[in-house]
Amino acid sequence: MITLKSAREIEAMDRAGDFLASIHIGLRDLLKPGVDMWEVEEYVRRRCKEENVLPLQIGVEGSIMDYPYATCCSLNDEVAHAFPRHYILKDGDLLKVDMVLSEPIDKSVLDVSKLDFDNVAQVKKYTESYAGGLADSCWAYAIGTPSDEVKNLMEVTREAMYLGIEQALVGNRIGDIGAAIQEYAESRGYGVVRDLVGHGVGPTMHEEPMVPNYGVAGRGLRLKEGMVLTIEPMINTGTWEIDTDLETGWAHKTLDGGLSCQYEHQFVITKDGPVILTSQGEERTY
Repeated sequence: MITLKSAREIEAMDRAGDFLASIHIGLRDLLKPGVDMWEVEEYVRRRCKEENVLPLQIGVEGSIMDYPYATCCSLNDEVAHAFPRHYILKDGDLLKVDMVLSEPIDKSVLDVSKLDFDNVAQVKKYTESYAGGLADSCWAYAIGTPSDEVKNLMEVTREAMYLGIEQALVGNRIGDIGAAIQEYAESRGYGVVRDLVGHGVGPTMHEEPMVPNYGVAGRGLRLKEGMVLTIEPMINTGTWEIDTDLETGWAHKTLDGGLSCQYEHQFVITKDGPVILTSQGEERTY
């Protein structure tokens, strides 16, 4: 079912988006060659406990196991949903960090600092029943000095996301978003992942409608004021096809070993156009 969000719900998601954006901004200074990737997970957990925010990815049900971390950290040929882990980041690496966070919660309702984030079953009791504002955003980070291949892939992926957001207008259709992303990325020689897509947000992190990063203009569901969506193109240097880790059921990699990049913003459709709820400030905000 597709729900149009109230002003109160949008304000709550905007608060969550502001906090999540501050996390991504903080990661800019953290991510350097020689840093252990696990520090990303530690940083997000610390910030969540300090500001009483629930990391809503912990406990998400998977095909084999519940997701056990606050972040997804996908490196180089990893497309999405890879686990944060102990790996020393190297000059030229391409890291994508994705997360879903609540808005700051009143401590009289829940004291997040008292939760053991390593106890997935304990945390899941709160994350799966959470009904407040939430935000979902992924950002890509070049570690050290990126190669031209990495730099160009990042630029095309980021632009593809914004071109998709520009199509999120009242009266347009879902296909207009996907067509804009696909046409731009493929015209530059890249593959557009089909198996993973954007989606509606609220009251849970994955709601209808699904928002593919490919499609035909003028086709699909008509967009309405009050929809809150994510647009999250995953763009590969080679084939669009991906493979999935069969041990955990989570991490996805490019089938041909090529690089993959992802950017994701959450936004609300208004009568005046899309308004990004996870804006980091200086990039396009509409």
